[in-house]
Amino acid sequence: MINYPNGKKIISSQSTVNHTSTSRRGMTLEHDINQTNAYYLSTDQAVIHKKPTPVQIVHVDYPRRTAAKITEAYFKVPSTTDYNGIYKGKYIDFEAKETASKTSFPFSSIHPHQIEHLKKVLAHGAIGFFIIRFKAYDETFFVEASKIIPHYLDGQKRSLSYKWFKQEGILIPFGLCPSINYLKVIDQLYF
Repeated sequence: MINYPNGKKIISSQSTVNHTSTSRRGMTLEHDINQTNAYYLSTDQAVIHKKPTPVQIVHVDYPRRTAAKITEAYFKVPSTTDYNGIYKGKYIDFEAKETASKTSFPFSSIHPHQIEHLKKVLAHGAIGFFIIRFKAYDETFFVEASKIIPHYLDGQKRSLSYKWFKQEGILIPFGLCPSINYLKVIDQLYF
């Protein structure tokens, strides 16, 4: 539930439960990562946050004093990656993506400025990676940015196959607390 300053209460549509299935349909990768990061913060394991996207508000309607409504806004600059923070003294920066495809993850989902940003992050000794979810299989993979960047920049492929992720990525099992324990993978690879 979201409480707004004007007193209205909005109930998130994600709280709806499908009683006919035990799958996590409707849960997004972003939602799962945000819950995981909140858990990491509350247990003092890491400080990792979703980066806000800079937006320029152009026009706001005020039908009444307590009900402002943004009617026109634009992105100021392209955002870099989705998340950043610190874990065990190391800077962490990563992008999270979902695909509905059963066969591959399309490079069109990644923007060139995100690749350039991650290249710079890696060049300075930080930990940069992707978390990619194949929604059809409800599988989430951790992949080091250094493995995806060369394929992206090569220009030979438009995507990476699901099979590639099974071989090169690390499957992050879904858990209860935290739901996507990617710090466990970071511990295996870097510490």
